[in-house]
Amino acid sequence: MLLFFIHFLQSHFGIHVPAAFSYSSTRMLFAAITTLLITIFVGPYFIRRLYELKTGQSIRVEDCPPLIELHKKKKNTPTMGGILILFSMVISLLLWMDLTSIYTLIFLVATVFLGLLGGVDDYLKMKHKNAKGLRARKKFGLQLLLAAAIGIYLIWFPGALEKERFFQPPVAKMQTHSIENRQIHTSSSTLTSKEYMGRYFLPFKKGAFFILSGAGLLFGLLFTMFVITGTSNAVNLTDGLDGLAAGTLAMSAGVMAIFAFFSNNLEMSRYLNILYVEGSGEIAVYLSALIGACLGFLWYNGYPAQVFMGDTGSLALGGVLGISAVMLRREFLLALCGGVFVIEALSVIFQVLSYRYRNKKRVFLCSPLHHHFEFKGWPEMKVVLRFWIIALIFAMVGIISLKIQ
Repeated sequence: MLLFFIHFLQSHFGIHVPAAFSYSSTRMLFAAITTLLITIFVGPYFIRRLYELKTGQSIRVEDCPPLIELHKKKKNTPTMGGILILFSMVISLLLWMDLTSIYTLIFLVATVFLGLLGGVDDYLKMKHKNAKGLRARKKFGLQLLLAAAIGIYLIWFPGALEKERFFQPPVAKMQTHSIENRQIHTSSSTLTSKEYMGRYFLPFKKGAFFILSGAGLLFGLLFTMFVITGTSNAVNLTDGLDGLAAGTLAMSAGVMAIFAFFSNNLEMSRYLNILYVEGSGEIAVYLSALIGACLGFLWYNGYPAQVFMGDTGSLALGGVLGISAVMLRREFLLALCGGVFVIEALSVIFQVLSYRYRNKKRVFLCSPLHHHFEFKGWPEMKVVLRFWIIALIFAMVGIISLKIQ
């Protein structure tokens, strides 16, 4: 909306607006500040309304009965706080992002879709205490449907809207430079979204690790679905202690925002040997909005939490993070900087497999992993702080990979 307003002032009234307001770096800061302030100042009213609606947190006891003792004080703490996070992010999107960008449309649809999906799940748990909410297959299937729609659009419809101004598919450029006889030689080639979606990049490795084309793009579609759905559910699994998911999300999103910002600059992307993705500054703006929203939410979600984000927030925020990685071609970077989410998800997978195929033997005292340490006697805040430190280490290694390749 800001870009529309600037264009309107300049074209109709001849009013000069400083160019800095159209820069993605400026809009990143405004987006983060907007969501931070909205969540902090709207938070008290929102939490009161949740208390009135009696959206108390349900505690799962099927596979970890002692959790009811560890978390009995949380029983009446309202959940569905993700509504506040997503509301602030959508407001920031409308204010500061380019409304003609395909990234804006994808993020808006994904945020609303996954937010509604998580909201229905939270509502069913709230309505029927200790219920499991939506059936796992139905929830997982709807997540896959969204991921498949995004993947199909990016891979197989690169020229569908090429003659339209609005919502054009993304375009990328591969740039190389070399030094011969003390002279710098540069070259670049433009890639359609189909071509750039077939390229996969590893942290610390210059150039594409492997390239898919033709029938191989079917594997690419499956991988895209896996990344988006997997990240969404991994964040959901991590959201089990006060402030754990919000703080970890802010760090992972920060790394992805940095890559998105540099990927939007021809000179910097060539210097850093990363893929130039046209318009990816919008990804950086939305991830900045996510960071601000998570920090604002931590104001009330830090120990002892006054509100939980619930599936409403965790499914949507994880989905946004996964979608960002897909559009930047940085899926493996996300696995690195979001290492805590990967570890949490793997702990659940190993626990389930061990219980099923090793005569009901468990690998951990309880899964996800953060509950294992609770059972060992660690105070909740110590678990959260140590997981944050680990997340910060992963994030720093991810940033280092930007320069060392």
